[in-house]
Amino acid sequence: MNNLPLIGITMGDPAGIGPEIAVKTLMDSSIYEICRPILVGEAEVFKHIANHLSIPANFNLIQEIEEARFGDGCINVLDLHTASFEDLQWGEVSAQCGEASFQSVKKVIELAMEGKLDATVTGPIHKKAIHDAGYSFAGHTEIYAHYTGTKKYAMLLVEDHIKVIHVSTHVSLRQACDLVKQDRIIQVTELLLDGMHRLGESNKKIGIAGLNPHAGDQGLFGTEDDLEIAPAVKALLDRGFDVEGPVPPDTMFAKAATGYYGGVVAMYHDQGHIPFKLAGFKWNVEKQQMDSVKGVNITLGLPIIRTSVDHGTAFEIAGRGIASPDALKLAIESAGKLYLNKP
Repeated sequence: MNNLPLIGITMGDPAGIGPEIAVKTLMDSSIYEICRPILVGEAEVFKHIANHLSIPANFNLIQEIEEARFGDGCINVLDLHTASFEDLQWGEVSAQCGEASFQSVKKVIELAMEGKLDATVTGPIHKKAIHDAGYSFAGHTEIYAHYTGTKKYAMLLVEDHIKVIHVSTHVSLRQACDLVKQDRIIQVTELLLDGMHRLGESNKKIGIAGLNPHAGDQGLFGTEDDLEIAPAVKALLDRGFDVEGPVPPDTMFAKAATGYYGGVVAMYHDQGHIPFKLAGFKWNVEKQQMDSVKGVNITLGLPIIRTSVDHGTAFEIAGRGIASPDALKLAIESAGKLYLNKP
């Protein structure tokens, strides 16, 4: 197993489904065929959810990465001891949980930057809890950028045929329109192509979405498509990129879902997230719950590998034992691919 990547997996918010899906995932023996996983967070929380759901997990609590054991059926937990969680209430926002989830993320970043982890995978955090703990970050992406000193980065979502990168993410829609600039579009397209290569995508054709309805319809519905997006597409074509755009997004994502594009560029958060989640999230009307939640969030441009589930803390089902670990398994698989194809 020593040749497999060493991957740190964060707990997520203790009051959400992160600890549950982490334990479920590491109870799957197939995970140990692709990596050496270590959970990072609160051992007390992992033990609590395993006992509550009668999951027969055997935990190996460690203080240093070197103490981890693999191949003997145990789940390694790097125990951070940020606070006591005896009275943990699932589904409740708290500064204590925000602090614990933040510290687990910060720890895996530090370990990866020190070369002690080959890749990192993050569980879902609650942004309000993080803010209540005193940290003014919009999300994981911004935390990673800050602690790695990265200036040029972007969010890539992956689910089957759809690989979508974003020009902007956690900003208001009004701000998002102002961020549609030629240089940024070129930058994220370059990051997308690198990510596609490292994920083993053979189709290098990239679709670049328009911002306005019908990609502006020659200026009838806005000028950003003509003034910013079209020049970026031309510049990329002149450099030999196989790009197409600006493509009306309602058409572009329909084609992307069939594999026509190897990857696509969205102009703002929901433009990319809605079709992505429509493809990967399967809601069971009869049971009133998700049957499957698939999709991986990858931060490109970092000096370390970071993948994540692309779903939230799901406070409404925390502690009920029905959370799907599918997305976390895919995130771990993607982290392994990125490691194997690293520059």
